[in-house]
Amino acid sequence: MKVLHHFVILIALLCVVEVSAQESFYTVSGKVRDNNTRRPLEYVTISVANYNLGTVSNADGEFNLKIPNSITNAEVVFSHLGYRSFRLPVKNENTTGVEVLLTQFAVVLSDVVVKGGDARSIVQEAVKKIPKNYSASLNQLTGFYRETVQKRQHYITISEAVVDLYKTPYTEYTNLDRLQILKGRKLLSQKAADTLSVKLLGGPYLSVFVDIVKNPDILLDVETLKYFSYTLENISHINGRDQYVISFKPQVVAREALYIGTYYIDKQSLAFTRAEFQLDMSDRNKVSDMILRKKPVGLRFRPEEVSYVVSYQERDGVSYLSYIRNELKFKCDWRRRFFSTNYEVISEMVVTDINIENVTAISRRDAFRPNQMLDDRLIDFYDEDFWGAYNIIEPTESLESAVSRLKKQQRTD
Repeated sequence: MKVLHHFVILIALLCVVEVSAQESFYTVSGKVRDNNTRRPLEYVTISVANYNLGTVSNADGEFNLKIPNSITNAEVVFSHLGYRSFRLPVKNENTTGVEVLLTQFAVVLSDVVVKGGDARSIVQEAVKKIPKNYSASLNQLTGFYRETVQKRQHYITISEAVVDLYKTPYTEYTNLDRLQILKGRKLLSQKAADTLSVKLLGGPYLSVFVDIVKNPDILLDVETLKYFSYTLENISHINGRDQYVISFKPQVVAREALYIGTYYIDKQSLAFTRAEFQLDMSDRNKVSDMILRKKPVGLRFRPEEVSYVVSYQERDGVSYLSYIRNELKFKCDWRRRFFSTNYEVISEMVVTDINIENVTAISRRDAFRPNQMLDDRLIDFYDEDFWGAYNIIEPTESLESAVSRLKKQQRTD
């Protein structure tokens, strides 16, 4: 099994290459809610029908989709796990304050006795169909990446970047996949109390590491499958299609921590649509050995949660990487202190555009490497024009407040 990535505790300042997207666009913005409860729906997939363009809603259900002016009379598609998809016709003009209500989709299992081995067979067949269900050609993905670090309830770093990801066919391994930082910015707390700065080594490389379909050694390698037991839990609904919901958990004791999680597999095509998984925390020493690369002498590190979400979106009969999220929670304390400090690191990447024609490989010189950290250089944060025509994940209310606090702190320090 492969380790997804490591964490390193240190302080660093880096630089970033800036480019801008100049194409004119119009925006569609608003909020997505549950039709019955009216609660905001987070991480809803929002795309333009018949175009490789999209984003996701934030934790407050808010979204902002930028559409090139060349696309007229578009339909914006909203899809979410367990809900019916919704299509919103839009004209070639800015549209704000849209309220989208999604209705839950209930699927009842038929009266069929499900044997314990059936779930494993579904997973095995889904693995065999990967070459058929996923891109068999070169493609280039443009994505928006965000990385935040919280100490207790306060943000201490906020990093964002637009990335290009060069991906080889899913019949090949990830060793030739490369990622390039196009544009980025960062805020860092200047308080002395926040000098313990947690950095994600290769954070944007989540889009390579956590693509479990293309990087099968993590969970889907033939030899790895035997480490887990599988259970068919129910049938759910994503993007207008029924999904097998299959849970998995370790059935052996290994030298490394194993994963517990859930697969969502398209009932018709047997494509992996979504996976949610986390490291088994029953042996925290194993978890620490997997994720911690370096720490100061005398600092005690205790992992609390290491979880991942990866989803794929089908377009014209072919599935592409759509969204990735990683969440790490841990505690740190110095040996002479009684109380420990809670930290939380969240990183996520949403694919906002897909190019499958005239794809050019990213050179080694320009490629972001898995042993690097997200570069940073910024003057202003969340200014309206910084991202240009790039689609991003809208900041939540709490994130906007954190940005305001950090900017004020930087001006006064």
